Amino acid sequence: MYFKKSLIILLASILVAIGINFFLVPFHLLDGGGIGLGLIIHYLLDVKVGLAIICISAPIFLVAWTNYRSFFYNGIHGLLISSLIIDFLYPLHILGEQIVPNGIIGAICGGVLVGFGIGLMLQLDTTICGTDLLAQMISDLLKVNPGLCIFFMDIFVVIVGSIIVDTVSLFNSCITVFTVGITTSLMVRKRY
Repeated sequence: MYFKKSLIILLASILVAIGINFFLVPFHLLDGGGIGLGLIIHYLLDVKVGLAIICISAPIFLVAWTNYRSFFYNGIHGLLISSLIIDFLYPLHILGEQIVPNGIIGAICGGVLVGFGIGLMLQLDTTICGTDLLAQMISDLLKVNPGLCIFFMDIFVVIVGSIIVDTVSLFNSCITVFTVGITTSLMVRKRY
């Protein structure tokens, strides 16, 4: 079972990395959550996206260590493997700049690949970054649906990112968030 889970996490990480590097990065698009924050840091400071995701997620995973131990154990390998593969496949952005015709195609195709990868990980109760745990903690505190928290966090990240990074397209990034959300929902629904 552990070998199968590792292979699925590897496949999911490759899909997410291709979605980010081949389709999103060439057009300065954002996703929500930790991936979106990692992309913002990349666009502003030229820090590797995977490394930025680890830095953003580290404090959340520390909280998980004390309050949500099972999430920590289930999520830490997803975070580390996906971040490593995202950075390893970063050169794909050069090919994406030459092949992908426009930002809308990048948003849709990138969103499908990222959503599919995230959906695969969620089926294994693992994640790419810690913002999903943060949404869960907020939903517990406010007694609201965690899906709503994730949605509002994603939209917040995209709006703030489009304000502070002038090359980011708000419209195309919203298409990305919508596509990731729909694809992930379809993937997770299949497990029930």
